[in-house]
Amino acid sequence: MAKLKIVGGRPITMDEAIELRQTVFGSAASPPRGEWTRTGFTFGPANQEYPYGLRTPRNATRGMQSVIQAHIIKQFIFDNKPREKSVPLEELLKPNEAEQALSLYTAMSDILWNIGEKTKAIVALPGEASHIPHSHVYFQDNVTEKLYFFEFTKLDELQIFMKRYLPYFTENPGPGTLLYLYSAVLTRGMENMRNDLDAPKGAHLMGPHEEGSLNVITLLLTGRATPYLHNGVVYVGDEDHYAVPQFGILSRGAIGLLVWEGENEAMRSASRMPGSRLKTPATPVWVSCCCGHYGVLFNSNRELLRNYHAEKRFELHYYTCAGCYLSMTVDNRGQDEGGGNDGDQEGDRKRDDMISTPLERLIHTKWMDAKITYHGALPASLNF
Repeated sequence: MAKLKIVGGRPITMDEAIELRQTVFGSAASPPRGEWTRTGFTFGPANQEYPYGLRTPRNATRGMQSVIQAHIIKQFIFDNKPREKSVPLEELLKPNEAEQALSLYTAMSDILWNIGEKTKAIVALPGEASHIPHSHVYFQDNVTEKLYFFEFTKLDELQIFMKRYLPYFTENPGPGTLLYLYSAVLTRGMENMRNDLDAPKGAHLMGPHEEGSLNVITLLLTGRATPYLHNGVVYVGDEDHYAVPQFGILSRGAIGLLVWEGENEAMRSASRMPGSRLKTPATPVWVSCCCGHYGVLFNSNRELLRNYHAEKRFELHYYTCAGCYLSMTVDNRGQDEGGGNDGDQEGDRKRDDMISTPLERLIHTKWMDAKITYHGALPASLNF
């Protein structure tokens, strides 16, 4: 698809450009991280393996792309028009190029619409000319200063627009990921973003993380850029200070989140550990953050999280935007069988802890005592 010339929209102002860059990157006087201006959303070839999968280098855009990927997988497995129940998962995940494009702009539209509380969305696209000069308060990045804003109040109009201008997001190298991140932040609103982050003045969305901040993940998954992963609202204070609210996850979403921080796991506060609303989403699809590296876990049985018996033994699939895929069997039947010597069981657990991979530890945050059996050797690119 060729890029169409932008028609309409409102040009960005100096104040908006400075506030947008400060909210996302912490400063408008220095350039943003370079990967955001040269990484687009791209699929692997439709005639090769994993055609449902986005491909991106390991950089700060990987986390955001993993959320888009989770929505794409959900679409292919659960949202598309009903097919025969006997269609295997492999066939559901074999889109052609047109279906790849449809899944991408639909996922991007749905996420923005959710961030805008299903009433509005704002999309940012760059024109050819700069609206803002280079100065000591604003460092040009060749994207932000060229933006036009487009606001929508109907989902179908948003989808039509995203389809029309999809090449702006898929151009690679290109600033597609930055344009989408800006669109999400603008849709949420600057004041709401600052309230979401619940941090001292000057706090911003990005951090030093190699594959992106969890705040970006919560913004795209829940519509709010909260750093708190617990359920609901928790009031925190002590005898010397008034209790203040920490707003966590306010409702159960379609996509979940599982997190394992590796050596730092024991030091994580309860507010930074996913609660049941993230662990048990409406569909069995999860964004995963394992030792700072993002991927997607999924199962094709919609009843998995609704039926206790379905969780006893099931297949689980793992995909990363590096083009890495892994399948496994998760067996929870040992929890029901019990029996045996308690000392032996404790010894078994210790031996399991010694040989567990980081990915297994991540899965155990949802299914604590599950036995996990990989199908085939672990891919060399699965590096935590």
